[in-house]
Amino acid sequence: MNDVSREISAEVLRTAREGPPVAVATIIAAPEGADPGAGAKMLVRKDGGNLGSFGGAAFERTVVEDCLAAMDEFPRRPVQALYYQPEGARIHRLEARGGAEAYEIMVELVEAPVTLLIIGGGHIGLSLATIGEHVGFSVAVMDDREMYANAERFPMADFVKHGDFTEMIAEFPIGTNTYIVMVSRGHKQDETALRAVIDRGAGYVGMIGSNRRVSTVLRHLAEEGLPLEALERVYTPIGFDIGAETPEEIAVSIMAEIIMAWRGGTGKQMREGRPPIKAGAVEA
Repeated sequence: MNDVSREISAEVLRTAREGPPVAVATIIAAPEGADPGAGAKMLVRKDGGNLGSFGGAAFERTVVEDCLAAMDEFPRRPVQALYYQPEGARIHRLEARGGAEAYEIMVELVEAPVTLLIIGGGHIGLSLATIGEHVGFSVAVMDDREMYANAERFPMADFVKHGDFTEMIAEFPIGTNTYIVMVSRGHKQDETALRAVIDRGAGYVGMIGSNRRVSTVLRHLAEEGLPLEALERVYTPIGFDIGAETPEEIAVSIMAEIIMAWRGGTGKQMREGRPPIKAGAVEA
């Protein structure tokens, strides 16, 4: 293994543990005598930077662009095959595998596990766990009541525990890829949980409740001396206003906000960017 391959492997390992997503492009097939040839690798970062090289010029730039586009489809398509046909200084994308003069490249997308930590195993927590697992989160559930936090109730979860919230949260690994939702049975439990997670560096912290309820909790914590900047970053009241009423609908509104925070969305309706409709001539 050469130095570049070792560096790529090391960065992939870091990414798998805690880093931002990367794409690794590997040349599976190349024209005879081509440089780079089969086996060459290049790692592409989310900001467009790369480690390793496919020789620069148009070929490398095209592969980098396609790797960045592939990241936008992650995790739906974690592995993709790309095909290219060189023509002088130009490179053409192909829809399918070409002949002996074409390149075939495998793109593998790597991202650290993203955890959805649900504090509160009630009806909303159950719906959140179901949706969260479906969209690719590793689900963890905590509750201070065993009947609401057990493997039978949450078969989709990777971690389920009941007990004292402060103790459980203190033992749970939390980082930028941890998305925390507090949907317990009362503001006292949510306040306890928020106090325990507020300075742990989570990627998202959200708490359910009415404006009055969440204002009371935030005021109490501010009076205790918790940083106002951290409290202001809490998503509360949680979710989007979609008129949700049932636990399942509320969970949808919450998960939409979490996905927005995870993927860097805007929360706007997609139709806001639609161009105006212009009437045209009607064909006979």
